[in-house]
Amino acid sequence: MVAVIERPMHMVLPHITWETYERILDEIGETHLRVTYKHGRLEFMTISYEHDNIGRWIGRLIYLVALELCYPLATGGSTTLKEALLEVGLEPDECFWIKNENKMRGKKKWKAMIDPPPDLAVEVDITSNWLDRLEIYATLKVPEVWRFDGETLRVLVLGSNGKYKERARSQTFPALPMDGFVRFVKKLGSAEEVSLTREFAEWLRSEVVGKKAGAERKNGRR
Repeated sequence: MVAVIERPMHMVLPHITWETYERILDEIGETHLRVTYKHGRLEFMTISYEHDNIGRWIGRLIYLVALELCYPLATGGSTTLKEALLEVGLEPDECFWIKNENKMRGKKKWKAMIDPPPDLAVEVDITSNWLDRLEIYATLKVPEVWRFDGETLRVLVLGSNGKYKERARSQTFPALPMDGFVRFVKKLGSAEEVSLTREFAEWLRSEVVGKKAGAERKNGRR
């Protein structure tokens, strides 16, 4: 009889070299296994359907925000962000280049030494991480991170001191009411996704795009 060994859901290995980390990334390829590296410690965590579904949903809503507000956008998904000299690496749940979209256009890979970090990264925190992923984002100089724990979405903006501070508004999308955005994030599962996507787009046009255009017209008349 062959014993069935279940893959561990979560573990951290100490004393792992950068070279070993890179070999592991090459070996596992595109899987539902998230790998985080920080100064010799390697964290493995399997991503559940719920986790993946929430991350993709938030990414879809961000795409619609950029579309309706006419922002340029390059989508990075969960591409590995790593820097050998700093000995850190992780995969966000979603990431985007907006301000620096033109610098990533047409690229096949992200390279820390020549490419800008994503302007916005998304972290789904329904499962706790043992390594401090925010510190890694700060080390990589990602200017804004959205963290969603299933109930609350926190907008974290990187300060000049290298630390993240929570803000009420996004610096990437300052016209976006975050309370309305979170309401639609939490609607996932309440109806089929195409209908929810259409509802969100209609809300954006009414409550964000329309009000933004009205304010711009008003300011232009003064």
